Amino acid sequence: MPIFSNTALSIHDILSDDRKGAMELAAVILQDPNLTVKLLKISNTPHYNPSRQKMVTVSRAIIMIGSEVIRELTLVCSFLESILSSTNKQQANEEIAQAIHAAVHAKAIAIATNDASPEEVFIATLLNHIGSISFWCFCGEQGERIQALIKDENYSREEAEKKVLGFKLIDLGASLSKAWKLGNLVEESIKSKALNKNPRVGLVQLGYEITEALKEGTGSKKYEACIRKIEVLTHQSQKVITEKLRNNTSTAFDIACQFGATDAAMLIQSRLNQAIDFEESSPVIDKKQLQFQISQDITSIISDRFDINLLLETVLEGIHRGVGMDRTIFSLLVADKQSLKEKLSLGWRKDSYEHKVIFHVMETPANIFFHTLSGTQAFWAKPSVNVKMYTLRDMNVVGKNECFMMPIFFNKIPIGLIYADRGLSREPLNDEDFNGFKYFTQQANIGLTLYRLQRD
Repeated sequence: MPIFSNTALSIHDILSDDRKGAMELAAVILQDPNLTVKLLKISNTPHYNPSRQKMVTVSRAIIMIGSEVIRELTLVCSFLESILSSTNKQQANEEIAQAIHAAVHAKAIAIATNDASPEEVFIATLLNHIGSISFWCFCGEQGERIQALIKDENYSREEAEKKVLGFKLIDLGASLSKAWKLGNLVEESIKSKALNKNPRVGLVQLGYEITEALKEGTGSKKYEACIRKIEVLTHQSQKVITEKLRNNTSTAFDIACQFGATDAAMLIQSRLNQAIDFEESSPVIDKKQLQFQISQDITSIISDRFDINLLLETVLEGIHRGVGMDRTIFSLLVADKQSLKEKLSLGWRKDSYEHKVIFHVMETPANIFFHTLSGTQAFWAKPSVNVKMYTLRDMNVVGKNECFMMPIFFNKIPIGLIYADRGLSREPLNDEDFNGFKYFTQQANIGLTLYRLQRD
């Protein structure tokens, strides 16, 4: 599950470093276009955005919703993207459905008890069965052997897991949560259920107890026991609790749909035997519309609460998503003017988030970076035309691709450049793309000019 692993670890590193903030968090999210689209789609739902202020950039979403909530949403989206891309079987979807359903119940109770962070309870509940979910999505023959032992030889779930795998899936979950640094509550709720006295871990457990009770029916002893537990915790009436549990199932269905877990959504609804018709359609991105929306964000940043880092990040997102580039980077000239060092990049495949891309500025012979910094306009470099400008050193860093570049100025002095290409997909560039690139990079230079004037 490399997508989830890399995302989870990168987010942990960023949020645990006081020197890093929204820009770095946005950069991690924007590495994955599918994750970006899904996160923005969910961020614009009434559940997370009751003010209904349209959010088209990740940076704006982080500011409006908060980095902690975005962290939680990113973990969920990334996790589900990793597992839903596999060959799911019935058991995997059962696990996912139960996890989402339990998470919604646990969060609702956390809100009712005035918990400091209901979203954290939601995530801890959703990822509580991460070992089981991960296994059943990728299990193959071992999963079939476990199912056979349970069905044909009356093994318990844990006995069957131990016999086939040599360990229990709950132990796998504990190991994964620790390796991926998913957070204290996730780890605590997985590894010590029986003796744990943390009331928040109790909320996670109660979420799953409710889903198990609903399988047996609303008249079952398990269901009545859950009602009594919730009654003690929230001091709500049984009527209010019953109505809330019913609404939670509908909410869980909606959330599963939003995350793209459509098979799991169907299973959630079937808990109440509700016949539904649901058709999932992938969002179609209109580049022109997206460019216009992001340009409105840029105008708002420049004219309102000016934040130079947010401006540059939004400009890069406009190029990356609005123009549709594979790799986009803003690099600053170092003190000796002999190289450019990455300040912010999107789509760059690197060994680690900490690694910075370095471009060398060569005057003799003049390479593409020197040529760009020597002018004042955007440059569309083409290997077939500018063959001598692609030095071996450059090709080792960026390859030999068509690319767009624009020098960035502060007080009329070049301080760096923005570079963009389609070096991964090899899709051709055209005049419309170049015009879009020029528009966004010009906004960066206009913003820096205004920033300097404000400082003066």
